[in-house]
Amino acid sequence: MPAWKDGRLGLPVREAVKLFPELEKYLDERGRLDLSNRRARILYNRAVARAIFGLDIEYHPRGLVTTPISRYLFMRIFLRGGERVLEIGTGHTALMALMAAKIFNCDVTATELDEEFFEHARKNIKRNNARIRLLKSGGGIIRGVVPEGERFDVIFSAPPYYEAPTRGVLTEREAVGGGKYGEGFSVKLIEEALDYLGSGGRVALLLPNKEPLIRAVVEEGKERRYRIRDVRFKAGTRWRHGLVLEVP
Repeated sequence: MPAWKDGRLGLPVREAVKLFPELEKYLDERGRLDLSNRRARILYNRAVARAIFGLDIEYHPRGLVTTPISRYLFMRIFLRGGERVLEIGTGHTALMALMAAKIFNCDVTATELDEEFFEHARKNIKRNNARIRLLKSGGGIIRGVVPEGERFDVIFSAPPYYEAPTRGVLTEREAVGGGKYGEGFSVKLIEEALDYLGSGGRVALLLPNKEPLIRAVVEEGKERRYRIRDVRFKAGTRWRHGLVLEVP
């Protein structure tokens, strides 16, 4: 398992400063990092990606500052290594696609909707010398995006899950999942995935700790005869769910 040299899955701030000296100006008198500052979060997470996971990640100016550790904790729930995988919505960092390729040795296809994020993801993939097939989604999820007849062992996503537009760096298309609880995108994904998964294939969704949302997706999964496993885990101060739905 990737870890800092002390054996822990985390990076001391003092080590992050060695990698990105600019972080020094975001420290208080006790050496604590001001993570309310976007630039500080970007630099620290770039340091984590490099020191722990061996990845060189650039963040887009208006993109979500995704945390490498939370993404890795999610992925180790459902990846064994060497699978053929499809990521829906890789974002500007292509962080999970890169982890799947470089850490889990998977054959990776990834999609992205936003034109600027697509180009940024492509540059991150090239920067890390990774073999990842990147597809423009054009607003679709799987159907009409991935050629018919292709099969994957795992289809995964950190899907949009808000019920309504929110403030911040996320656009409405990135953030709003639709449905009563924000489950609409996830439900459509697990429905379309059935045409691209064989027996034993899995869908994995990274979701927030929102009980109505989780319950709505689980109920829809059961309707489609998936076997479902819900793994709740903590990343930093926040709880997350790794919802894994397996085709019988």
